[in-house]
Amino acid sequence: MSTQIGDVTTTSATYSAADDMKQKLGMNKDDFLKLFIAQLQHQDPLAPQDPAAMLQQLAQLTQVEQSYNATNTLEKMLNAQNNSLTMGAVSLIGKQVTADGNLIGFNGTDPATATYQTGTALADAKMTIANGAGQTVRIIELGNIEPGTAKYQWDGKDGQGNQLPEGAYVFYVSGMDALGNQRQAATATSGKADGVSFHNGDAYVSIGPVVIPFSSVVTVKES
Repeated sequence: MSTQIGDVTTTSATYSAADDMKQKLGMNKDDFLKLFIAQLQHQDPLAPQDPAAMLQQLAQLTQVEQSYNATNTLEKMLNAQNNSLTMGAVSLIGKQVTADGNLIGFNGTDPATATYQTGTALADAKMTIANGAGQTVRIIELGNIEPGTAKYQWDGKDGQGNQLPEGAYVFYVSGMDALGNQRQAATATSGKADGVSFHNGDAYVSIGPVVIPFSSVVTVKES
């Protein structure tokens, strides 16, 4: 998987905001002032320009320049934020990450880790694993589970012992609480981050065949 880092633009000290404004809008305040002076030089002496109208034009120029500067500053802030997001996402490659979600990635050979958490003890707990089409491929009996976080190493096989293909799977963990109510444990996607991708300004981290939003990552540890 290729990772593309955001473009870095180097700006020389001699390149001013006025130059940028002229490049993007076709004219800057200097061009406007030249036109304004030319207008004054060629006005009819018997019918000079209304001073109020002159002040209004100058005010409009100031508003345009301020609006452009504000937009330009916002663009720089967004670029800086995107660069920070990019570096933060790339730094996860090679590390063990845990993210909100219920996806589990099987690479075709190695056991996949399913992480779940419950705030209360559950009896007769079961883990249900489904494929991308929503079809249940295996139900694993977990028995009684205690409160806290636990991990289960799934071997990638279905209920009949057949090896399933590589891909992203969905899992759920549920059981009965002390009052006999059916409870579902919170789940998380965990594993070693091996890639980063970007789409529409958002960063995504891949854990084998599973792709998760960078914003959903909750813990990061060294491998």
